[in-house]
Amino acid sequence: MKPKITSDARALFEAVLSLESVEECAAFFDDVCTIKEIQDLSQRFAVARLLDKGEKYQSIEEATGASTATISRVNKCLTYGSGGYRAVLKKSNEKKS
Repeated sequence: MKPKITSDARALFEAVLSLESVEECAAFFDDVCTIKEIQDLSQRFAVARLLDKGEKYQSIEEATGASTATISRVNKCLTYGSGGYRAVLKKSNEKKS
């Protein structure tokens, strides 16, 4: 079951979709998030990329500094989540090809 998206969340997601460059996106997230929140989101995405490549928890922990709890949570989302990580990883991999 997909979570209900509130009107405020929808407005936020639409705002992100309206951004046209990495620089615009970075400026927006810099205004909306704390430095720690951006670091945490970046770390989770790095973990997802490494899990997608088949890396083991220990090497991911060493490479990213993420706790095993964070790695496990990201792995759970990759396996049982809403498909967000998978969609982004697929698009990212296609872009590199």
